[in-house]
Amino acid sequence: MNQFKAESYDVIVVGAGHAGSEAALASARMGSKTLLLTINLDMVAFMPCNPSVGGPAKGVVVREIDALGGEMGHNIDKTYIQMRMLNTGKGPAVRALRAQADKHAYATEMKHTIERTDNLSLRQGIVERLIVEEGICKGVITTTGAQYHSKAVIITAGTALRGEIIIGELKYSSGPNNSLPSIGLADHLKELGLEMDRFKTGTPPRVKSSTIDYSVTEEQPGDEQPNHFSFSTPDDAYNLDQRSCWLTYTNEGTHEIIQENLHRAPMFTGIVEGVGARYCPSIEDKIVRFSDKPRHQLFLEPEGLNTEEVYVQGLSTSLPEDVQTDILHSIAGLEKAEMMRTGYAIEYDVVVPHQLRPTLETKVIDGLFTAGQTNGTSGYEEAAGQGLIAGINAALKVQDKEPFVMKRSDGYIGVMIDDLVTKGTNEPYRLLTSRAEYRLILRHDNADLRLTEQGYDIGLVKENQYAAYLEKKKAVEAEIARLNSVRVKPTTDVQAFLEAKGSVPLKDGVLAGDFLKRPEMSYHEVIQFIPASEVELDDKVIEQVEIQLKYEGYIKKALEKVEKLKRMEAKRIPENIDYAAINGLATEAKQKLQKIQPETIAQASRISGVNPADVSILMVYIEQGRIAKIQS
Repeated sequence: MNQFKAESYDVIVVGAGHAGSEAALASARMGSKTLLLTINLDMVAFMPCNPSVGGPAKGVVVREIDALGGEMGHNIDKTYIQMRMLNTGKGPAVRALRAQADKHAYATEMKHTIERTDNLSLRQGIVERLIVEEGICKGVITTTGAQYHSKAVIITAGTALRGEIIIGELKYSSGPNNSLPSIGLADHLKELGLEMDRFKTGTPPRVKSSTIDYSVTEEQPGDEQPNHFSFSTPDDAYNLDQRSCWLTYTNEGTHEIIQENLHRAPMFTGIVEGVGARYCPSIEDKIVRFSDKPRHQLFLEPEGLNTEEVYVQGLSTSLPEDVQTDILHSIAGLEKAEMMRTGYAIEYDVVVPHQLRPTLETKVIDGLFTAGQTNGTSGYEEAAGQGLIAGINAALKVQDKEPFVMKRSDGYIGVMIDDLVTKGTNEPYRLLTSRAEYRLILRHDNADLRLTEQGYDIGLVKENQYAAYLEKKKAVEAEIARLNSVRVKPTTDVQAFLEAKGSVPLKDGVLAGDFLKRPEMSYHEVIQFIPASEVELDDKVIEQVEIQLKYEGYIKKALEKVEKLKRMEAKRIPENIDYAAINGLATEAKQKLQKIQPETIAQASRISGVNPADVSILMVYIEQGRIAKIQS
């Protein structure tokens, strides 16, 4: 193959899925000349699996991406066909926004945004190798022989890295949705010394909408109350012409068909080699693991406004095609359903994430970053969050600026990255609210208040978005101060109101802010008993005032823990420490510390196998300057 020198860039992004799109946009918007290379221009920001964005924890990530100046929130707000707030009966820490996407419109809109972005070139090409000189990544080489040079490279290859699709006894080389796989690059990453693993994910069959009997299913409509992922999308842009999803269930007949065909299921016959996601199991895995359950939920989700395809969420499978047809026809509403696409499993290579820094730069090769499913995660939102951080840090690196590290206390994106680089993962990683110890302060409603300042300092948040954030922040603080300065008196009207609510009557006057802390009281109920505000407040400001006052005590305790964590994060560990030379450390701690190479004491304390006694010994050695370093 004849090679030739093509253009030079500051940053090159390999792969234009959800991670690659965010990475390239962030880098370019920060002023770095950026090249985004993709195997297929028709697959930019494509949704090969679930046609949706958001949900528990994931929805918070989309809000965080938006607050930092990313694109996913804007894009889904322009292309959704249904929007719903989940867990509305629960506390604010677990509420989550979820949107059903028009998958083709979503991809088209993101591609168009990329095409119109300054400093960003989008090009079709398959990257075969990296240009690495003296441990520094300096560009990429495509299958056509083009050498693109750069100061940083971000790999966001998703499930294409040595991808293989599996349906029953059939197994063939392919990327998602029968796209081309990336085989040469996967092999080259191993040659460069990166430790790789093999994971698996799957997708369900798609059926033709006009062949579904919706009358025997349960309708799941969107919300009438306006809500969006981007803080800058106005309420009057809310789409009231939404499309419903529909709920149905598997049954004993369905389970019997699956049980009778387990001997043909790739995950049980040994054809599947990769490790699958525990939190998103295939239907055959569910039947085996939860054999006591008589049925499982299935959601029929339209894939767009201009297609008949319906995604059968909950029916992910790699069983043979004839078995998939029998399964579908055993389900209420799908007795005559026409299968348009067969469900399949896909295996792919991933970079073992303990080899990454919190910036998502690899420790093995300087200037090489990885993000998204390449790092062992699952989900569009997890990928986009990593892509944004990788793009930011690649741009900062080539601009000789300090890196941006998102802490666990900053956001769910920080939780995810810290989990990956500190704990690793032996299966496709999925974000859950339970993973965040500070979830009370990492809510979907306050992502802008948490992160807009940082996004502005980085250079991604635009002036109008920053001004809106400052105005909201000021309004929230002013109204909280007002409620904490005026009193609700035990008048006849107040006591009658409380009696009607079954609430304890007032014995004396109380600050309006304290009055609002009663669980049964709402903001609008409280303000009827105090002088009216001179400023008209919008619903988002009122929401913040109510949450911050009602949960003030809990939030204060969480923030105290965060401050303690920050002190530990400030205690940095010198590079290339020889942990084997530290007397008193447990053998397991030495091995884990040597492998992970934590950057701070806080990170070291989160490594599995490193106990508090080990952390204390490590701190003493660092403070006394007695650390021996590995000789390079």
